[in-house]
Amino acid sequence: MDGGSVGGLALAGGEPVLGSLAPVDWPRTTDADRAAVLSVLESNVFVSDRAGETAVERLERSWADYLGVRRCVGVSNGTTAIELALLAHGVGPGDEVVVPALTFVGTAMAVVHVGATPVYADVDPVTFTMSPDSLAAEITGRTRAVLPVHLHGLSADLDAIGEVARRHGLVVVEDAAQAHGARHRGVLSGASGNTATFSLQMTKNLPTCGEGGLVVTDDDRLADRLVQLRQFGETIRPDRPRRYVSHRLGFNAKLSNVQAAYTSSQLERLDEYHAARRANVGAFLARLRPLEGLTCPSEPDGYEHAWHILRFVVDFERVLPGLEPGAARNLLMRALRAEGMPVTRYQMMPLADQPALRPLNRQSPASWPVTQDVIDRSFTLQQRQLPPDAGPLLQSFADAVEKVWSYLKVLPELAEGAGR
Repeated sequence: MDGGSVGGLALAGGEPVLGSLAPVDWPRTTDADRAAVLSVLESNVFVSDRAGETAVERLERSWADYLGVRRCVGVSNGTTAIELALLAHGVGPGDEVVVPALTFVGTAMAVVHVGATPVYADVDPVTFTMSPDSLAAEITGRTRAVLPVHLHGLSADLDAIGEVARRHGLVVVEDAAQAHGARHRGVLSGASGNTATFSLQMTKNLPTCGEGGLVVTDDDRLADRLVQLRQFGETIRPDRPRRYVSHRLGFNAKLSNVQAAYTSSQLERLDEYHAARRANVGAFLARLRPLEGLTCPSEPDGYEHAWHILRFVVDFERVLPGLEPGAARNLLMRALRAEGMPVTRYQMMPLADQPALRPLNRQSPASWPVTQDVIDRSFTLQQRQLPPDAGPLLQSFADAVEKVWSYLKVLPELAEGAGR
């Protein structure tokens, strides 16, 4: 392809690399997963507040063993996991919690739901995770906790963040919703000694058949509080009947046995899928890194990525000069989607600009310039890279990117209608 005219692009009527947008094929449900769920259905024990060991308790023990931590508490979803973790640490009204400006809205909403105020730290331009320097700049006398997010499957810099937190006496609660199997300096995400939360939502690397969440900790008293908080403040024990006595204000935030059984079965293949994903994504990114003006997601020294989401940052002034960045980004995404590569945007604005959160924000937009720049100049690939046999599909995506890049000089001819 010489890129002499736009005619070869699918966006202009040419033959696409893939015949249609690649569908989502995740999670992969096997006969073992079906058997695990069926065993719960046949037992007629669906919730975790029953005498005797349940599927929820088996998952809790398996995930704690996998990470090498003392305790795991299963809850209804990943956002609830953050809420209960904060409450178990005593975070509430009048407190501030520092969160990254670039992440899913649930991270900040969890802070608001416990009565605290989210404060936003900027992110690192390479890892897209919380900047320790920005964190330090946002700490006030009201700061009680820091909530780093292992975004896209890459750990935040827990060494530097932990040092800032220790210096100011702050609780660290890790949001590892996207980071099952990721490592930082050889340590699995969630096994650092902090309280950590995970999501089991069906799009995650470790999924369930719907929604679910996990909280892990080495603190037995904290875990006991979490168990009470998820079940109306009651103390539920497998060796005695339920007593219906509430010792604290709690919630109905239980994980079901069906969801737990499904995830336990998936957990048996987590390492296998993780290894295959790393090989597939590695080969995919190796083809894209030489392309001019395209910055691919990467693994800094000491990090092992889980590749939950792939974010690509483009130097639009270099590759599509003369176009406004938003128009350039949308044009490029349209061209890639026309070739069959289902690229999307993940997060349309910094968290503080979300309409639901804006009234609580006391900061200037100048507080997170890197976040804004990353949002303006990036697109993402989600879910299609998760299956263990996604290698050939990713290679087709690489063909699509290389094709579009070969037409960059003439692509602006199709810019009409590509505004925000």
